[in-house]
This record gives sequence, structure tokens and C-alpha cells, in this order.
Amino acid sequence: MYDPKSMKAEEFIDHGEVEATLAYADANRNNMPLIRAILDKAREGKGLSHREASVLLACEDEGVFAEVCELAREIKRKFYGNRIVIFAPLYLSNYCVNGCVYCPYHHQNHHIPRKKLTQEEIVREVVALQDMGHKRLAIESGEDPVNNPLEYILECIQTIYSIHHKNGAIRRVNVNIAATTVENYKRLKDAGIGTYILFQETYHKKSYETLHPVGPKHNYAYHTEAMDRAMQGGIDDVGLGVLYGLELYRYEFAALLMHAEHLEAVFGVGPHTISVPRIKRADDIDPSAFDNGISDDTFAKLCALIRISVPYTGMIVSTRESQAVRERAIQLGVSQISGASRTSVGGYTEDIRPTDTEQFDVSDQRTLDEVVRWLMENGHIPSFCTACYREGRTGDRFMKLLKSGQIHNCCHPNALLTLKEFLLDYASPETRALGEKMIEQELLNIPNPKARETAQKYLAEIAQGNRDFRF
Repeated sequence: MYDPKSMKAEEFIDHGEVEATLAYADANRNNMPLIRAILDKAREGKGLSHREASVLLACEDEGVFAEVCELAREIKRKFYGNRIVIFAPLYLSNYCVNGCVYCPYHHQNHHIPRKKLTQEEIVREVVALQDMGHKRLAIESGEDPVNNPLEYILECIQTIYSIHHKNGAIRRVNVNIAATTVENYKRLKDAGIGTYILFQETYHKKSYETLHPVGPKHNYAYHTEAMDRAMQGGIDDVGLGVLYGLELYRYEFAALLMHAEHLEAVFGVGPHTISVPRIKRADDIDPSAFDNGISDDTFAKLCALIRISVPYTGMIVSTRESQAVRERAIQLGVSQISGASRTSVGGYTEDIRPTDTEQFDVSDQRTLDEVVRWLMENGHIPSFCTACYREGRTGDRFMKLLKSGQIHNCCHPNALLTLKEFLLDYASPETRALGEKMIEQELLNIPNPKARETAQKYLAEIAQGNRDFRF
């Protein structure tokens, strides 16, 4: 029986409840009085249940879809304004003992070179990222207790934080590594990580076990309960996600929202982020081999519905997606994107053939400067801000500020400060000119006069060479 307060995976992601939800959604997909009531509830900005959201997903009425999209835009503006946070992945190692059939790093793939970065190589990678202008990284690693033990990950984090090159510094490291123990999550917390990210891949237990035939990741319950252990270990912010294309998307959507409801019920804080990756081509991986792929329109609908269902969570879309798809997704609620990404080990400093160590094909190949300019041309503030992590505005504290609207007095000025840093240190002349105009205009949109005055003061100091101001 579905129990969001249970700590057991098969109870808070109850297969029977998911199936009942899909049946309920099918039965009510044309029930316009019910759909109207759900839309009215969504308009309050307090979220939807997995059953309510599933009804909207099942509904094929174009007018309803248009209204969902408009609601998603409104809710995104209300909670996150026009800011888009930018980050980059850093792949540490592609050694892996798992047999995930959708990932080229699976242990039976013998024709990709296995590579693990040394600390000296990490320094070179991070300097290259700093020279682009990045301040926030998400580190990635295959699961291999011999080659990639937690001690290696912790050493890498320490190295990354120690690197200061010109005006560059990585201010926050988010971590996407395999499920582990409460004790190990405590060690990651002590290392100063930001968000702990772990994709479920699929919530369908039978499919999960088939897709992960061997290796520690085969254990569905241990993987699905990882976020509970992370929060028990003191990590305030966790990031969810499924890999769309592996299972039926309506099943995944309902279960994803159930997972969010579970975290809220048990810990009082839902997911800090939700990612929406789709399976992509990679070495020895053909997406057409998986028969649950989704169209760009369905992808857009999922983004919009996640935004109105979990209005307080950050939403992430990576360079897996094309510029056009990312542009649409940003309009529908996405608040974080990667930029100038390389998904290979050593990819920022080495001339590696695309099929050598890439985890997936990168669709958006633009430079970071091009991404920043594109965002501004579309009315978004590119933000490299990490102040909330460093000031302790995480977990329930962050959520309280977000829900009250007070977060704008922190995030909006900090976004402008970090944009100013980027413009002065890394931007092309064209991007700099556009950004200076945006900063001048957006200063007027800081709600609190005192915060606006402080931001103006810090902007002037940044222009004089000072760095790293934060509210």
C-alpha cells in the first residue's frame, strides 16, 4: 500500500498505486470539471499531487496543454524570476562495475578506454573550466569501489576547491555518484558539497532490475532509498531524475512525483532539483533499441507539468538537448542548465575522439560565452551564483525563503553580481555590451531597496577588481 512516510522503496514507490494512478488518469482525461479544478489548484502555486498531475498529463486537449504551459511560465517567474543558473559536469572516471544496458560505461564495454583523472589532471580540467567562467560543477563518476572509492571522490573535491586561477574559483561542487551509506553521505556533507544528485533511471522495479542486470546498482531498494540516507547523513539538498526513454513516461512521471511527496512527508523538504534527461546515442548505445522514447512535444509537456506540480524545485536540462529544445524548456520552468559541457573523462583539456569516453552525445555544442549571450538575448539572467550554499540557505531554510518570495532579494542581486564577474573576466565584447545593459535594467527589479543599493555598491567594487560578494 502506498505510504509516503514509509522508508521502504516499495511502499513510497508503490507499483499498485502507480498503476491505479494511470487508470484514474485515463478515466478522467476528458473530465473537464475535474481538470478545471486541478488547474485552479495549480494556479495557487502550491503544487499538485501525483494523481492530479497525471490527469493533466493524460489529457490531450490542446487548450488544456496551452493553459498548463502558461501556468508553468507564471510559476517559474513567481519563484525563480528570469534567472538561469549555469553549471558544468566534470567527469572524474569511467571505471564502472555495473552492467547498465543504456550506459557506455557498463563493465562489459571493452572497446572504450578506461580513464581516471589524477589530481594533477583535475587541476588542468578545473583551470580550463575556470578560464571559461564556470563557478559551479557537478562531478560524475562510475561506480567502482577499487578505482573510484569514496576516498578518491573526497580527494577530488578537496583539490577542486583548492584551485584559484586568476579570478577563477569553483565555489560549489555538486556530486552525482552512486548510492552509498549514511556514513559516507556524512563525509560528503563534511567535504562541503552542494546538492547530491542521483537519477533513479526508472522507477519500474521489474524494468529497473532488467536494465541493471549485474553490479551493486542492481539493488532497486538500495538505490531508490539513497536520498533518505543522504538526508539522514545531513545533506540538505538532493536532486532527483529519471532517464526518459527507458520506461513508459507516464509511469515515470507519477512515480517521480511520489518520490518528491515522500521526501516532503518524511523530511519536510522535497527535492532541491529535478533533472529531465532523455536517453541519447553513445558508444555502443543506440537509443532506438529502447522503445519508450518521447517526442519533443511530450518532453515539453513533462517539463511544464513538473514545474506546476513541484513549483519550488529547481529544474535542470543539460546539453543532451539541442538549443531549440532547451529554449522551449526554459520557457516552461527549467531554472538550471549546463553550458559548454564535455561528457568525457579529461574532455576539457584533451583532444578526445567523441566516441572514446563520452557518456552521451552532446547536442548543444556552443561555448559558454555563446550560451550566456543567448540567455540574455532571450530575457534571462545567466547566474553563476552559489551564495545560498555558502551562506547556509539550504534545505528547509531555502524552501521557506523561496515560498515566501524573499529569495528574490538574495538570488536576483547575486545573479547580477556573478554576471558582472563573468562579463569583466571572460566575456566577448559583444556579450559584455549586452550584459552591461541587462544589469542596468535588472537592478530596478530587485524588490528590496536596501538590497538594490547594496548590489549597486558591490557591482562598483567588482568593477574595481574585488570579487565574490554575496548576500
